[in-house]
Amino acid sequence: MKKLFKAISLILAVSVFMSACSVVDKITGTDTAKKDDTASKIVFQDNPIDRENFESQTEDPGVDKTDIFEAEKPLTHSQVVTALDFVIERIDANLMDFTKKYPSANTTDYVYEATENKGWTEGFWTGMLWMAYQYTEDPKYKSAAAAQCEDFRARLENNVALEHHDIGFLYYLSCVKGYEITGIDSMKETALLAADKLLERYNEKGKYIQAWGEYGKEDEQRLIIDSMMNLELLYWAYTETEDEKYYNAAYEHAKTTAMVITRPDASTYHTYYINPETGNPSHGVTAQGVSDDSAWARGQAWGIYGFLKSHIYTGDELFMQEGKKIANYFLNNLPEDNVCYWDLSYTEGDEPRDTSAAAIAASALLTCAKQYDDQYSDTYTFAAHSIIKSLMNNYTTADIEGSNSVLAHGVYSKPGNLGVDESLIWGDYYYMEALMKLHGI
Repeated sequence: MKKLFKAISLILAVSVFMSACSVVDKITGTDTAKKDDTASKIVFQDNPIDRENFESQTEDPGVDKTDIFEAEKPLTHSQVVTALDFVIERIDANLMDFTKKYPSANTTDYVYEATENKGWTEGFWTGMLWMAYQYTEDPKYKSAAAAQCEDFRARLENNVALEHHDIGFLYYLSCVKGYEITGIDSMKETALLAADKLLERYNEKGKYIQAWGEYGKEDEQRLIIDSMMNLELLYWAYTETEDEKYYNAAYEHAKTTAMVITRPDASTYHTYYINPETGNPSHGVTAQGVSDDSAWARGQAWGIYGFLKSHIYTGDELFMQEGKKIANYFLNNLPEDNVCYWDLSYTEGDEPRDTSAAAIAASALLTCAKQYDDQYSDTYTFAAHSIIKSLMNNYTTADIEGSNSVLAHGVYSKPGNLGVDESLIWGDYYYMEALMKLHGI
């Protein structure tokens, strides 16, 4: 009995410890809601690719719902203004609480909590403040955003939780946007220092930016599709300094991602391991999708937008071609109301939607329509209007009493049971960004 009691006690102690670790992971650092698929030692494969003569094996699936998208009436200017005014109302209600602090990554019962600047999502709120200033020209938003840029400088100088790829989300949306709007040199300086920090994660042998964890650690040798969005900080740094180290790292990472992240059917992996010994691609796995073979909706949306950004800065047609294929797969796997489920393997049923993925994709598609200017341009425009209209009419928090967020029914991490059927600050950001584009700002 004593041995049994000791065994039970040990099991309970381990269980409590693991639960505590899980809670800590959820409230600190980068996107740690990823699955612990590194618990066992990674078995690396070695799959050399000819970078100079690479030809994509991914087929363009086309868009099945073109007629449906084009049959819907586009949003009117009045509808866009009404939707933007609702976002501004939410920002105004939150401004006092979220000037020295920031909204949490996800809500609890549709309420953001005030948090310190130590996660991966704080830049989205500062970015919303800059957009609010552009929309209204009210200096209170400018003042609040500028103060937060100073806070981002302090975070950088103290190296607070910056060992991850999301430095782009943090500093492009805050300091780069702030510099572009105000011309304040200190914001430019901070953003360039942040670009240097992000550059430290570039792996020359594998030609990619390591997403998570201690740099060089074997079981963290992987890129993720989200990182495509963070390259903009490096591209911007190149345009400001003409130092090719920024451009080369961003371009090579984008090229590596284009060569490995898209499957033959145009669905995408969430993460892809790189062999640490050879630098060659190894294998793709998920961290937040249903399975290693499924298409996590937010990842697919990041792919649409990320390849678009790399095409804008480089003009490389590989990025345009892969971006269009990824976009078309996304559109072909939308449910009837055009707001995606959290994983694109679901097109009907009771699984949660992810409005944040829908907002990211919609904002990206509006720019894709102009940047690519080809046979899909009209389809992308109509699809974006359809998605935004559905979000506007059925997925905001307007009727949720006590809420301080904008979009309802997002999913941070279904496998991690984090932020499921809640608001997500990046969902609010990209919804607002899409509306700003429609407004012409």
